[in-house]
Amino acid sequence: MPAGSSSSRLIPTGDDHRVTPAELFFDLVFVYAITQVTALMADRTSAGRIAGSLVVLALLWWCWCCFAWLGNVVRADAGALFAVLVAVMAVMLVVAFAIPEVYGDRVGGVDAPLVFVLCYGAVRLLHLVSYWISAPGDARLRATVRRIALTSVAPPFALLLVGAAFDGAVQILIWAAAMLLDYAMVFLTRGSGWRVASPAHFAERHSLIVIIALGESIVAMGVGMAGYPLTWPLIAAAVCGLMVAAGLWWMYFRKVSEPAEHRLAQVQNEERTKLASEVYTYLHLPVIAGIVLTALGAKSAMHQIADTGHYELSEPLHGIVAWALSGGVGLFLLASAAVLARVSGQGSLVLLVGGGVCLVSGPVVAAVPALVALALLAAAVAGMAALHSRVARPALGAAPGEA
Repeated sequence: MPAGSSSSRLIPTGDDHRVTPAELFFDLVFVYAITQVTALMADRTSAGRIAGSLVVLALLWWCWCCFAWLGNVVRADAGALFAVLVAVMAVMLVVAFAIPEVYGDRVGGVDAPLVFVLCYGAVRLLHLVSYWISAPGDARLRATVRRIALTSVAPPFALLLVGAAFDGAVQILIWAAAMLLDYAMVFLTRGSGWRVASPAHFAERHSLIVIIALGESIVAMGVGMAGYPLTWPLIAAAVCGLMVAAGLWWMYFRKVSEPAEHRLAQVQNEERTKLASEVYTYLHLPVIAGIVLTALGAKSAMHQIADTGHYELSEPLHGIVAWALSGGVGLFLLASAAVLARVSGQGSLVLLVGGGVCLVSGPVVAAVPALVALALLAAAVAGMAALHSRVARPALGAAPGEA
């Protein structure tokens, strides 16, 4: 049915369904939300703040995934679902506004942690109601929706409400427990009732969110140098940061996303649902988290290089930020290796070794000037991309463990 149809019904999708402009419009608010998560990390660069920011990212990711699944079985650009998407966008925009204050509410405004939790609950509720309406004759799906509402929405939401009444480490721990409970309960029901109608749409949807995260990492570099004059060191640093993002893009889209989509199209029914859940909903979260951490490191490096007090480039990054620059790349590579292992049964030695080395390279980053660290990371990522490109594509026709 055309996007301009006046019907208020939810329109089922088919096997040939692809990403619609309505879903791209929906993603715009998540671009801003991811930017806010990076800003939340940069506001106070401690291990606790980064851990808390990753909890927030995981909650945002859950909201996005809910509607990626729904948009795969019901058209997002027709009927009532587009109205639901606009409503969710409005709620998520408020969530994004609240992110900078979730762990440090400012005096004179609304209770930001409470607003964050209430809006999160509203998004989850809208998702379940939409799924319920979309399948009036699917008793199995409706049973799963009821089970998710009772086990994966209500208890975590209650924990989030309790956590909003605290601050500091207690709040982070309670919210982390709520997030883990939510993820665990959905994982246990990942093959019951849910379905993936179009593998191509599902893979493309997640590929686009990876591009959004990579784009945010480039934006973060610009934010890091905002207010400072343009210098040759800054230009060099920007080029190095872009090369890091380009290398990650190459490895994901040339060697990870295609095998994953191919394998998803090969399997059927419950096996397809489980594969989609594990590869995209769960393993893509550390992919996105790795990009966000790298963005934090690149933003801090640009700021340090732009600061006239560090113009001679002798000052390295310090503390957790030094680890984030290379550790984020490491997390991205290890998660990508896990995706390949799940879809083909074959791991990637390049991704595993490269990811492991990057994950523990924080001391090296902390020992060299920020510009040198960016240059070394860009060279390392380019080298891994070149090596990874020489590796033969996994045997996609075989099931995991048979290749």
